[in-house]
Amino acid sequence: MWPGTPTPLGARFRVGPDGVAGTNFALWAAGAEAVRVCLFDERGRETQAPLTELTHEIWHGFVPGVMPGQRYGYRVDGRWDPWTGARWNPAKLLLDPYARAVDGDFALPPEVYGHVRDWPEQQVADTVRDERDSAPYVPKGVVVHDDDDWSDDRRPKTPWADSVIYELHVRGFTKLHPGVPPELRGTYAGLAHPAAIEHLVALGVTAVELLPVHQFAHEDHLLRRGLRNYWGYNSIGYFAPHAAYAATGTAGGQVGEFKRMVRALHAAGIEVILDVVYNHTAEAGELGPTLSLKGIDNRGYYRLQDDPRRYADYTGCGNTLHVVQPQVLRLITDSLRYWVTEMGVDGFRFDLAAALARSMHDVDMLSPFLAVIAQDPVLRRVKLIAEPWDVGSGGYQVGAFPPLWTEWNDRYRDTVRDFWRHALPDVREMGYRLSGSSDLYAWGGRRPYASVNFVTAHDGFTLRDLVSYERKHNEANGEHNRDGTGDNRSWNCGAEGDSDDEEVRALRRRQLRNLLTTLLLSTGVPMLVAGDELGRTQRGNNNAYCQDNEISWLDWSLLEEPGWRALSDLASRLIALRHRHPVLRRRAFFSGRAHSADGLRDLAWFTPHGTEMTEGDWYAPAATLGMYLSGRDIPGRDERGAPVVDDSFLAVLHAGDRPTRFVLPGPPWAERYEVAVDTSREEQAGEPGTIHPAGGEITVPARAVLLLRVA
Repeated sequence: MWPGTPTPLGARFRVGPDGVAGTNFALWAAGAEAVRVCLFDERGRETQAPLTELTHEIWHGFVPGVMPGQRYGYRVDGRWDPWTGARWNPAKLLLDPYARAVDGDFALPPEVYGHVRDWPEQQVADTVRDERDSAPYVPKGVVVHDDDDWSDDRRPKTPWADSVIYELHVRGFTKLHPGVPPELRGTYAGLAHPAAIEHLVALGVTAVELLPVHQFAHEDHLLRRGLRNYWGYNSIGYFAPHAAYAATGTAGGQVGEFKRMVRALHAAGIEVILDVVYNHTAEAGELGPTLSLKGIDNRGYYRLQDDPRRYADYTGCGNTLHVVQPQVLRLITDSLRYWVTEMGVDGFRFDLAAALARSMHDVDMLSPFLAVIAQDPVLRRVKLIAEPWDVGSGGYQVGAFPPLWTEWNDRYRDTVRDFWRHALPDVREMGYRLSGSSDLYAWGGRRPYASVNFVTAHDGFTLRDLVSYERKHNEANGEHNRDGTGDNRSWNCGAEGDSDDEEVRALRRRQLRNLLTTLLLSTGVPMLVAGDELGRTQRGNNNAYCQDNEISWLDWSLLEEPGWRALSDLASRLIALRHRHPVLRRRAFFSGRAHSADGLRDLAWFTPHGTEMTEGDWYAPAATLGMYLSGRDIPGRDERGAPVVDDSFLAVLHAGDRPTRFVLPGPPWAERYEVAVDTSREEQAGEPGTIHPAGGEITVPARAVLLLRVA
């Protein structure tokens, strides 16, 4: 063991003194008494070497001859005193928090717990140290050498206002894809395959948002029931691509495979956004396993309660990372920069972001985490999406995140669902959501694209299930249907679950067209969930986090059915319409004021009588709303400084169960209108559509959206 250097953290292969190749190991473990790096050969035999150098709380050393592919871990010595939060246990092999690759899967036998898991008195079990060696039962880090400079990569750099996000699961997206070779299905290489990318390009999305791909572990309660964590919101390695998604094995090849996937998506004009879980880890609470941070410096990495035996839990997962601590902030920001600069990703969606924004206890928009992100020269240039809540007191923060951030807008989700099941008392809320949610985001220089609009996400019903079930059906999860939310705001169209009634089936497909059309015509950034455009179902399961099977995987055979093929075609058509028309993807909020002598405004709202809505109309019970978008009054200029001018549109949304008459606004709004989209039709008519004179009366079918272009 040579002294080595305290930076960078992790295991980094390099050429050392006198041209000798080897690996430098560096680990922050502030309160530890000793640290040993443990090297494992192909047979699992362990060789230990102490890290004797300590610089600014970082233990480090250089081991000559340790080459890429070497499997390793750490053993950290220190006090065992759970009553003060100290949980060092050198019998437990620990994963390097900075490991670039992980070999092996996490099982959770009793040996991987720092305490005696099966101690008869469970109320004190976490205080009894377990002396059994965990090395045979835990994955190891892998030394990786990669000098890729990304010089041949071209990032799409899609502006926020032009973005259409597609949330997908790396494994589930291609696991059943007939065009992807069987050996690549469910992997990074499978997602990079031309057959997978072809669908994304044809659909027209500009970014994929990948469910967690950081190395994660499966929870003990799932393993006991023969299930696995499918979604991946249980991270344990913030630098390592999840090994189970690699077709090239787990000896380090997963790093290059992930990069090739990113390159392939970039070449197709598609950005890569990662769903990241920095709020908690897979080590859970005091009764959870000892896999990494808990055994390195429990008090330094985790928020503890006034009773230091217990963990502060703002996440509902047993623990919360102590983001106020400088070294924890460093871990997170080093990880984020690594995925941008060395792995090529274009942005992040932060799970339970409010937990990261807590200073000591309260959510603080001037917190160290948000301040560090705002000034970081790498991270402030990528896409940043907050899930703006956690499960702690005061954790709901929709609309509160500062500029640079966009947010998942669950108020958009709830409002659109309620409108189309005809459960809104009036249309006030719907007006805000369609026009960019200015009530939430028109402050501090934020723009309409601060709102990531979605109707469905991975968590909850699929779009098809939203119109097929009124109750969750999560029995397959093994929790007696107690898990998952009961507040689905869904409507089954008259029958629970699958139905042979053709009227019910037709109504459901119409509702799907209404929901998709509303989402893709709304101001803000639309997010679709993979498979919603295919009519994917989870059979009523609204919490399929543990269903790594056909319940969660995309069923590509649906494209062979005419009804679902038509839905996919409509989604592509709507996204293409959005890309063509800047009035549908505005970069500034509507003013609602007249900008010309004829009194034409950039945004106007109409009743079915063809008159502009008054204050009283907004508060009156209604199922119909007319929204006029003027293409003459789009703020800003194009890249050459010319004004941005577009067509104008009138969108009529009618959630009533009977047809209604609607008078089309006359001059100055229009002289005639051309139908561009009619969701009452299974197949959309080709352009040009039917022409209607301004001032005339049309019949809007029951439960339908009409989009009319001003001609």
